[in-house]
Amino acid sequence: MHVHSVTVCEDRIDVVVRVDDDERMRTAGDDAAVRRALELLPGLKQHMCDNAQGITFAEEIADTEVPHLFEHVVIELMTRAGSPRGLKGETQWDFNRDGHGTFRVSFEYDDDLVCLGAIKTADRVMVHILEDTEPPDVEVETARLRDLRLRVPQVEGVPTRM
Repeated sequence: MHVHSVTVCEDRIDVVVRVDDDERMRTAGDDAAVRRALELLPGLKQHMCDNAQGITFAEEIADTEVPHLFEHVVIELMTRAGSPRGLKGETQWDFNRDGHGTFRVSFEYDDDLVCLGAIKTADRVMVHILEDTEPPDVEVETARLRDLRLRVPQVEGVPTRM
């Protein structure tokens, strides 16, 4: 899985994600990846999911699309960095339109820089989850994301970055 593009919109951030390996399209059958995700980010167990089955994300994680897991990793990182737990994400795909393995993931945000940083961090977290590499230090990363909130306040209606 890799992030192909990121677009910042007024009310959301849209990410195009590609999964080139059909065997890595879903979490089904990869109990180790699911275990790594929940060990690194235990807050994923609290996530709700709007799905036809009426199940929680903790139940769905055992068999879901890898970009859907990415969606929840981003939301969890944002939450750990101080964003409201109620922010939503959405994962969609239309392989006929976009090509096989292309997913569109959207995120509501309360702070665009925190969301963008969470996307970047989640990309590294997903490498750990899927490939069993050394995990990123989530505490350090979420502290860095929280620090993004401490930038200089707006001057004449324009956000100023430090």
